[in-house]
Amino acid sequence: MTVFNIKRVDRLVAMSVLGSLLMVWLVLTGFDAVTQLLRQLGNVGRHGYTLSNAVVYVLVTFPRRAYEMFGNSALIGGLLGLGGLAGTGELTALRAAGMSRLRIAGSAVGVVAVLIVAVVVMGETLAPWGDQQAQAMQLRAKTGSLGMGTSSGLWARDGDDIINARGTSLKQRDGVGTVQLSDVRIFTFTADGQVSRFRQARTADHDGRQWVLHDARTTTLDAQGTHASTDASLPWRSSLNPQVLAQSVIQPQYLSMRDLRRNMDYLEGNGQSSGSYAVAFWRRALYPLNVLVLVLCAMPFAFGALRSGGLGKRMFIGILLALGWYFLQQAMVNFGTVYGMPPLLANLLPAMVLALAAWLYFRRRV
Repeated sequence: MTVFNIKRVDRLVAMSVLGSLLMVWLVLTGFDAVTQLLRQLGNVGRHGYTLSNAVVYVLVTFPRRAYEMFGNSALIGGLLGLGGLAGTGELTALRAAGMSRLRIAGSAVGVVAVLIVAVVVMGETLAPWGDQQAQAMQLRAKTGSLGMGTSSGLWARDGDDIINARGTSLKQRDGVGTVQLSDVRIFTFTADGQVSRFRQARTADHDGRQWVLHDARTTTLDAQGTHASTDASLPWRSSLNPQVLAQSVIQPQYLSMRDLRRNMDYLEGNGQSSGSYAVAFWRRALYPLNVLVLVLCAMPFAFGALRSGGLGKRMFIGILLALGWYFLQQAMVNFGTVYGMPPLLANLLPAMVLALAAWLYFRRRV
């Protein structure tokens, strides 16, 4: 087979897979967006949350939904594309012309590899930015006294206090997710609008009964002047609801790798476990590898099980594989977390298992 023919065959396989992939990607992401819009309609009318706010919420989170759906779309789209070629006998013709299964699968994976570059860029830029905007809207929808700025952090009014926390992170306490505030500033005002007290703390968290400020410095202003004091820990009476804050903080899986790395460094620098942030970081770092390996391992079905099957059969097998991959990955990550396995290895294991399965298949059936 000449180089020209090989390139033409690559184009044939790539276009077939690309068309199916884009169709599935649009359908899955669109369905997820519509489902979220219906959920957001339940918030309309609360604290000034309007229908246009609900639509904007869905639009700004669309990049993240597209990022999350790409892996499954690539898997199902690849099966539909090669399955269509198998159904028309074109895969058989390619095999008869001397192309190996691995060579054909490589053409399919190649188009996914090109697309995944753009998907990763979107997942590290537009998706985190959109989620920050969406979470700020959610926060305002749940309570009218809170706000979230993109650079200045959390702002809240609590009686005579104005609260600002530059950073927020999620922690696990007795199996329940709660939020920890960092670089906290609390301004207390008098009735005529003058600052009467200023408190600054390195962190603040909720112990289940009340808020506690850590490494706190308090400055009080009165007619005699200013008075300062420091405390390693200081009880803080506040009506801030830690559960509402925890639900409104951006989840680790929605953060960019840069933000995840920063949170990991902060937690580890303070002698705390990076936990879910480390798991999310390595999941994002290995995302391209996981998608490519998953698509490659699905290709053998196009040479056998899908040859005589219609569209429904291909979709069914694709969905089964996607679900199987999801549960395999979750099980291995959870196993690694429970038994103290490094997050990198826990996230890498599923791809290693699938890569080994693919190598054994293509090694025996060239």
